[in-house]
Amino acid sequence: MKLVHRDINKDSSGQITLVPEDGEDMWHAYNLVQPGDSLRSTTLRKVQSESSTGSVGSSRVRTMLTIAVEAIDFDSQACALHVKGRNIQENQYVKMGAYHTLDLEPNRKFVLAKKCWDTVHLDRINVACDPTQNADVAAVVMQEGLAHVCLVLSSMTLVRAKIETQIPRKRKGNASQHDKGVEKFFDAVLQAIVRHINFEVVKCVIIASPGFVKDQFYDFLWLQATKTDNRTLIENKSKFICVHSSSGFKHSLKEALMDPSVASRLADTKATAEIKALQDFYKTLQHEPDKACYGLKHIEKASAADAIDVLLITDMLLRSLDVAHRRRLVKIVDQVKDSGGTVRVFSSMHVSGEQLGQLTGIAGILRYVVPGMSDSENSSDEED
Repeated sequence: MKLVHRDINKDSSGQITLVPEDGEDMWHAYNLVQPGDSLRSTTLRKVQSESSTGSVGSSRVRTMLTIAVEAIDFDSQACALHVKGRNIQENQYVKMGAYHTLDLEPNRKFVLAKKCWDTVHLDRINVACDPTQNADVAAVVMQEGLAHVCLVLSSMTLVRAKIETQIPRKRKGNASQHDKGVEKFFDAVLQAIVRHINFEVVKCVIIASPGFVKDQFYDFLWLQATKTDNRTLIENKSKFICVHSSSGFKHSLKEALMDPSVASRLADTKATAEIKALQDFYKTLQHEPDKACYGLKHIEKASAADAIDVLLITDMLLRSLDVAHRRRLVKIVDQVKDSGGTVRVFSSMHVSGEQLGQLTGIAGILRYVVPGMSDSENSSDEED
């Protein structure tokens, strides 16, 4: 994300001009834009005009519009943001108060104005505009007949291709049909890798599966790369790593990212840090349950006692349309930071964020035990 201009007043109101540069920046924009904000960007508008002869024609004109945001929709496939609202500035083509949908996409500048830029918003802008945050990972999670080719960005997991193939079973004394089916499946996965993975950006490609499927595919991959003299694959062979996963479904990606050999290569990425934090939380919950809590009421109590060492929270919670609820969450985030704790904001489009979301969306690892919090209380707090 490119920060063009920043103008924030002492009362935290103001506007920021940004240029998203890729799909992940669009996800950051989705987490920044909220109903009640003012958004300004270029757009196309269909305009009707009447000629001197009385005939009516229509044309599409590009114009600059400012809308009061009412609804936001994120298209994860196209990596675009559709923001609906009413026009709030005079425009020769659009009446005041008329509805319009602004389509934000990579490399299209926009100006976002808020009545209050809180610390969570500003932290997200700092992360989005930090070039060191873009250490990307690709992964192929597979089992016989099923594969998902994913891009693991720091804030989200994108499934770029899903390959499903019916593979005939092995028959006694005749495995030729089975072998042909496997080869056809492997070739489809190989083509998806070539089509969807940009090796100039990706620093590691994980191949994960149960059993020996990953090893068989790995051998097939390099045999085909040598046969076809695919220089891109051959030159990036060192980026490929085979690890175990329980299945070929997307949720098994979490297991692959937790593998020590993968973690050592991706030590600096946000995705690995999130998964490690969630893993540490579950370990604490298992071995020292009094030093782990989840649910808003318990997190507020622990935060007030400056007891939270690591706060885990999903961006879905922080997108709350309830202003009072969001203020409670921002207050907790600020308290944890002020007391020297670490805050991990999990993306709801990442496997680790999905898992945290099933656990109320907010959890904490404590420095010390806070009196009055028990397991039974934790479980009853899930409704928060």
